Amino acid sequence: MKSIIISIGDEVLIGQVVNTNAAWLGRELLAIGIPAARIITVPDSEKDILKEFKNAFKEYDVIVVTGGLGPTHDDITVKTVAKFFKSKYVLNEKVLKHVKSIFARRNITMPAVNIGQALVPEIAQVLENKTGTAPGLLIDKAGKVFCVMPGVPYEMKYISQTGLLPYLLKKYKKKITKVIRQKTLHTIGIGESLLAEKIGDINKIVRKGQDFEVKLAFLPSNYEVRLRITAIAASTSRAEKLIVNAEKIIKRKAGNFIYSSGESSIEKTTGELLKKKKLTIAAAESCTGGLITSKLTDIPGSSDYVMDAIVAYSNEAKRRLLGVKAETIKKYGAVSKQTAIEMARGIRKRSKTDIGISVTGIAGPTGARPGKPIGLVWIGYSDKKATFAKDFIFTKDRLRNKDIMAKMALEIVRRKLINV
Repeated sequence: MKSIIISIGDEVLIGQVVNTNAAWLGRELLAIGIPAARIITVPDSEKDILKEFKNAFKEYDVIVVTGGLGPTHDDITVKTVAKFFKSKYVLNEKVLKHVKSIFARRNITMPAVNIGQALVPEIAQVLENKTGTAPGLLIDKAGKVFCVMPGVPYEMKYISQTGLLPYLLKKYKKKITKVIRQKTLHTIGIGESLLAEKIGDINKIVRKGQDFEVKLAFLPSNYEVRLRITAIAASTSRAEKLIVNAEKIIKRKAGNFIYSSGESSIEKTTGELLKKKKLTIAAAESCTGGLITSKLTDIPGSSDYVMDAIVAYSNEAKRRLLGVKAETIKKYGAVSKQTAIEMARGIRKRSKTDIGISVTGIAGPTGARPGKPIGLVWIGYSDKKATFAKDFIFTKDRLRNKDIMAKMALEIVRRKLINV
């Protein structure tokens, strides 16, 4: 069995909107055993949409469409669906009542144009959308499922989770003969080629038998590499066992670089460790401009362990706010091991926390000097037993550097907390 994902909208084609819907749907369809064989994007053109509908209905078991369900003139998906299936419109009173209630709750008079969102093709089954005004539409014809949902991500996810996916699981339960399971291991601070070298003989992981298959994909992005393990088997237990075996091999070879075995970010992983160990942290930031603290405080409950932060961008601020010695900066420079150490120690003592972390570097694209290239960063760490600093050289791109510098600072904390 196979599916296709069709995204509708000029805004996606011109890059104004990133197509996160297709990525999410691809994962969910794979998980239930109906993988997407194709993902395409079409403009807000009736001719183009009808052409893709025709091709998709011939070749695929499940057709999932997102986008173009709004109330304005450029939202033509519902009209095109009705034309494709030669179905007349009917007014769905339940949908109309829901749309009216949304405007009433906001104390806004409902524009007449929104009534159109309750006009649905007679052939379609309405999938409830409690998160927005446009419902999902599901058409089951000729043994195939054709589903249309809004392009707004949280609306699409709600309709998928409450309507589309349960429907597919029930309808195709007997036809889905293979179970597909995936697990992603997140690594940081190691390149793709070096990671592959550490893992070694890939054939110990990637295997294929008569009734099973295990795949491994390397997915690099800005000094992080995700290792996606995919297992295909006849049963859930068999697929999960294959995942566990592959994960054990990878962790035995490269476990020190793996910070998460799920969808946990480095900031969440580090935060959970701090919370578990009942430790507090404060950050002294120069080149990252507060990004370490921003990442840490993105996590709910971070007030349990994040106590303080100082963005000491100038040399004067480093001296005045963190106690960095003037002679240290004069002798070694602001971007140096010695300055990073004094920053980390200074923020820890000033904030009275268990841990102090610091960053001082050259984010770029200017500022390089002899022996100190763009992308150089010193990350300092200090607790009651140890104070040290490590240097890294990253890219020539300022924003990429800020992001990975902040993440590597959190990775240093993580490693220290687990004694790596």
